Amino acid sequence: MTKTEIKVENIVTSATIGKDLDLPQVAPALEGVEYNLEQFPGLVYKIKEPKTAALIFGSGKLVCTGAKSIEDSKKAIHIAVDKMRALDPEIPHEYEMKVQNIVASANLEKTLNLEAVALDLENTEYEPEQFPGLVYRLGEPKVVLLLFGSGKVVCTGAKTIADAQLGVEKTKERLAELDLL
Repeated sequence: MTKTEIKVENIVTSATIGKDLDLPQVAPALEGVEYNLEQFPGLVYKIKEPKTAALIFGSGKLVCTGAKSIEDSKKAIHIAVDKMRALDPEIPHEYEMKVQNIVASANLEKTLNLEAVALDLENTEYEPEQFPGLVYRLGEPKVVLLLFGSGKVVCTGAKTIADAQLGVEKTKERLAELDLL
């Protein structure tokens, strides 16, 4: 069976800088930042290159979303922290970053009969009145795949790109074993 190409759609990475932040003081240091405490408990800092958004919280936690590679995700966090450090030199230079979620898409190149898949494939949820896709939970790697009748697949919950790829490959193999592909 040929390997299915996956496309990374979004990477979510978190960081903890180990220092509380005074958000009203930090906001002016970041160009184009959105800060409305009534709507969201943090700053939303949109970064143009790489095209991402950094969510910055008073606890010193940051969440970067929108990156298409792990490198870009980490680079965006560094950009945000470096800009904040210009205002507050006490912000540590070393801090922990962790990939929380990778969302990837793929195309199995075959249509799927989701009702048959729901009957034969274990660990699935399929309620077409509520959502057009079938939810398939894998144990190893621990990822969730959304399968659509068109053959398109979305993999979420991966911590590495290799896990996203493996999740898609194992799903494809299992569907083939059950003669559903």
